[in-house]
Amino acid sequence: MHAALYVSKTGLAAQDAQLTTISNNLANAATIGFKRDRAVFEDLLYQIQRQPGAQTTRETQLPSGLQLGTGVRVVGTQKQFTEGSLQVTEQALDVAIDGRGFLQILQPDGTFAYTRDGQLHLNSDGQLANASGLLLQPAVTVPENTNRITIGTDGVINAFVQGTPDPQQIGDLQLVDFVNPGGLQAIGGNLFLETASSGDPQLGTPGQEGLGQIQQGALENSNVDIVEEMVNMITTQRTYELNSKVVSTADQMLQFVTQNL
Repeated sequence: MHAALYVSKTGLAAQDAQLTTISNNLANAATIGFKRDRAVFEDLLYQIQRQPGAQTTRETQLPSGLQLGTGVRVVGTQKQFTEGSLQVTEQALDVAIDGRGFLQILQPDGTFAYTRDGQLHLNSDGQLANASGLLLQPAVTVPENTNRITIGTDGVINAFVQGTPDPQQIGDLQLVDFVNPGGLQAIGGNLFLETASSGDPQLGTPGQEGLGQIQQGALENSNVDIVEEMVNMITTQRTYELNSKVVSTADQMLQFVTQNL
């Protein structure tokens, strides 16, 4: 009965972590470029009281043995890098990545972060930056008196400057890919960091070597499926209630033992 209490306690903790993951997914259902998380569970160590395959006599063996589990734990959360739907905005500085790849962002400490959020802005120096003011890399500076900006599917950026009939190429959007995007470290702000698990960043031109193409005037929506998350939330709630029921049942059994024996 004491073991049942401990096992059910691990179940309650695991479902609490699952609910936290689901709530974060739902909270970011409208976040541009957000990738949903999935909690990964594993069972804990087993108490082997009778070893499977042990000899019962010289000629017979135990077919299954006696193994008592000790509960469950959350071993990790896995980012799901499936693509979200594309939303047409018709804003010149909005870009969506149709396929694999990340935009490169320069952080204040000089290191790079990576994002799928293509809501670009101009800072006071005319440079392309994200919503937090961090510069896009490679750096792109838009000339003064620019009337219109076009961004090709291959990332080539052209500016139409007032008084000049021909477009002026002012830079290129380059994409970065990883062998294992799920190994990236999420740090908030729609940004990810490289880790040993993700592999080294591989810089390339949009539309080449497996990288996605750039779509100007569009944004990638979150890949959170609200209906799926609601179903997962109901399942998590019911599982939590069942583990709570185990605690109550074990408590009633202990109460019976203490009162009647």
